[in-house]
Amino acid sequence: MPLALKPDKPESTSSLERKAVALLTGVGIILLGFALYVMFARGVFERTQELVLLSDDSEGVIVGMDMTFSGFPIGRVRRIELADDGKVRIVMEVPHKDARWLRTSSIFTLERGMVGDTRIRAFSGILSDPPLPANAERTLLRGDMAAEIPRLMASVRALLDNLETMTGNESSLNTSLAHLKVVTERLTSRYGMLTGVLGSEDNAKKLITTLDSSNTLLKNADNRLFGKGGVADDAQTTLKSTQATLADSQKAIVQLTALLSDTRNTLGKVDAVLVEAQAVGANVRSASTDLGQLRTEVEVNLRKISQLTTEINQKWPFARDVEIKLP
Repeated sequence: MPLALKPDKPESTSSLERKAVALLTGVGIILLGFALYVMFARGVFERTQELVLLSDDSEGVIVGMDMTFSGFPIGRVRRIELADDGKVRIVMEVPHKDARWLRTSSIFTLERGMVGDTRIRAFSGILSDPPLPANAERTLLRGDMAAEIPRLMASVRALLDNLETMTGNESSLNTSLAHLKVVTERLTSRYGMLTGVLGSEDNAKKLITTLDSSNTLLKNADNRLFGKGGVADDAQTTLKSTQATLADSQKAIVQLTALLSDTRNTLGKVDAVLVEAQAVGANVRSASTDLGQLRTEVEVNLRKISQLTTEINQKWPFARDVEIKLP
């Protein structure tokens, strides 16, 4: 006969209630810790400062959106308000540790692409500027690609019209290209750049011929002037002859001066003899003889003077008819 098993003693209601309360308390603590962790991770307990961005339109901007600097989030949208003047006030919340990237010269942009979300970005070009104070208000610059499409299409259309005008048959560009082609052909011709400058090969050839003739003429003139037996050589020879003639003339002048001195002395003697002739009237014959001798000496001196004067006159530059022949 099998033995009958005793049924277990059911737990008391109070014990189950305690377990349920403990379980609920543990779940609540876990949820509270998770919420605190999330809040801490989101920076709820960090010290922050406010930044107000002013814009004409807040389309695409939502609360909690991040503001990035160099790709890193440094703030988030706390609330969006509509001011009395109709502008949108976007209040940003920036942690103190990230506020050092914002300067008084920083620029804030709202970028809305054709594909993708709207982004708020901050740019600080000069980090040495003073820091941006708390509760500062800055204008939010908008960069809407969709709004730029009509203006871009109008610019493209104007560009195409200008391009069509430039590439027409009667356009200035084609005319300039034709002229450039002509100039290039001239530059690649026989005389090169001379043909391009003067307009034709004949003009370039004439210019080269003229230059050759000028070079030949200059060469002949140089030989004629400075070559052997040229004008310069003849002039130098003539100058040397003139110097020799002047030296001879100077010697003749010295001789003439000496001869004139002798004549002066002779005339002095004549004066003395005449005085004696007047004083001694009795000895006429003797005085006549002395006067004849003195006269002879005077005539001889005068003849020498005449010959010397003729010799001087025959020498250059005292000659009257002087002709210098140049080659």
